[in-house]
Amino acid sequence: MTLELQGIGVSRGIAIGKAHILFHNQPDIREYLIPEFSIEQELDRLRDAIEEARQQLKAIRNHIPANAPADVSSFIDTHILMLNDSSLTKVPLEMIQSRRCNAEWALQLQRDALINVFNEMDDPYLRTRRDDVDHVVNRIHRILTDQDTADHEIADGRLKGHIIIAEDLTPADTVLMQHQGIAAFVTEHGGATSHTTILARSLGIPAIVGVESIRRYIQDNEPLIIDGETGVLIAGADETTTREYQQRRADFAAHISSLSRYKSQPTKTQDGKSITLLANAELPDDLSTISNAGAQGIGLYRTEFLYMNRVAPPEEEEQLAAYRDVVEGMNNQPVTIRTFDLGADKTVDGGRKLTQTVVTNPALGLRAIRLCLNQPNMFRTQLRAILRASAYGKIKIMFPMIAALPELLQAQSLLEQCKQELDKEGLAYDRQIETGAMVEIPSSAICAEMFAQHVDFLSIGTNDLIQYTLAVDRIDDTVNYLYDPLHPAVLRLIHMTLEAGKKYDIPVSMCGEMAGDPRYIRLLLAMGLEHFSMHPNALLEVKQVINETNLSSLPDNTLQIMNMATPFEADVLLEQINA
Repeated sequence: MTLELQGIGVSRGIAIGKAHILFHNQPDIREYLIPEFSIEQELDRLRDAIEEARQQLKAIRNHIPANAPADVSSFIDTHILMLNDSSLTKVPLEMIQSRRCNAEWALQLQRDALINVFNEMDDPYLRTRRDDVDHVVNRIHRILTDQDTADHEIADGRLKGHIIIAEDLTPADTVLMQHQGIAAFVTEHGGATSHTTILARSLGIPAIVGVESIRRYIQDNEPLIIDGETGVLIAGADETTTREYQQRRADFAAHISSLSRYKSQPTKTQDGKSITLLANAELPDDLSTISNAGAQGIGLYRTEFLYMNRVAPPEEEEQLAAYRDVVEGMNNQPVTIRTFDLGADKTVDGGRKLTQTVVTNPALGLRAIRLCLNQPNMFRTQLRAILRASAYGKIKIMFPMIAALPELLQAQSLLEQCKQELDKEGLAYDRQIETGAMVEIPSSAICAEMFAQHVDFLSIGTNDLIQYTLAVDRIDDTVNYLYDPLHPAVLRLIHMTLEAGKKYDIPVSMCGEMAGDPRYIRLLLAMGLEHFSMHPNALLEVKQVINETNLSSLPDNTLQIMNMATPFEADVLLEQINA
């Protein structure tokens, strides 16, 4: 009997293979009191487990192929760095001494405290970093409880060609299994922005997440088919269905192989419209991936990684070094640096918050530009560092979550003050540096004409714009079906912003996931978008869509999609646009 299950497709591709059910045996963590004379021994036990976890992760990193994308090793490095972080290692040691509790329990208590912090975060990408805490703590717990080495960590080829079925996977799990040649994976939990799914896309592993209780329905070694784009899993497929998906798999492989020819081609529609393709970046290690993809610059450089999980905010010289490395690494291509998009809920001081106020709804609280203006000294330090880095290459400054014109003007005023300081100190910077605002909440889109008169560019952040417009948390499994880029309210706000840019002759880019989704490219081109910024792995496929598009041949009613009353009607028109 054929069984079809539906999940969330997060990494494209067709996989056909036998299931391997992966069970992470979670250790039973209980508290017990240790005698005072055993405290030092317990401290050593935890220190030894942390060191062993570190060595395991280093061994995993050494298995990463040399030609793998740079962000593959960066995920593992993130976990290694967490093992050096006092909030995860030093604090449990202090608990053992003060509470005389066992190492497992001390680590569990600190794990719970850190998870609570991440759960309150409003930014979906940063919120999923709670998974990293879980992954690292679970690894240490398995060492402390003397659990056997997991199947997927034994490199004997047993997983080659299999489709992994698991509750969840860590980035380390994914790297290890990719090294063993798995065909795909399916998990019960996870989201489109988790490290593991981002890693799956980087490694080209077809993946589906969010298939609840899948391990209750699938048996070990059962033949499976998965479609990582549609999120469909088929068990017990008949011969006809299997042949159909075998052909789809071959077609997809040929399609991916053909994309390399676009790397050296200019990005231009068939009727001659030049389009700019930029990349989103977060870490300096992303640069090689961006370069290999043929991006024309960085349209969004996130700076939050400099502030997270540390005792104090980074000083000016540290930030300058980071920004200089990026801009020099881009070889005179433009780099748009977004000022820190932190919030009242995001720690920058080893666990203490920037404000002691209890935040009921952090998504609507003191975050992004509001926090920048609330903490002017910290903000000025970053602005000075960005300005100084602009002496080494083309940099643009972008302010996040602008809701009202006074916020924008105040931010620009602080920037001018920093310029005057640098002038007095005789420090070089680009005196013509451009500034822009992110359009990621409805008020900024509605007031886009007002903002366009005071900035050099606008950038639409669709991830937040869709969430704020529709009041939908896209990583909440209970409501993310409502997250719809084609909702008429979302499309109208995007169009309104593009029209404002056209009226005041300033460029408007889009840096959310919508910009890197091939399904929406022709629609966005028809709406007037000329600057796209996306994950580097999406660049070549987006370029193919653009280069194969003739704007004059798009349906005359393309923009009527903004008036479609139902998702079905919008999907039908989108299919006509992409036909």
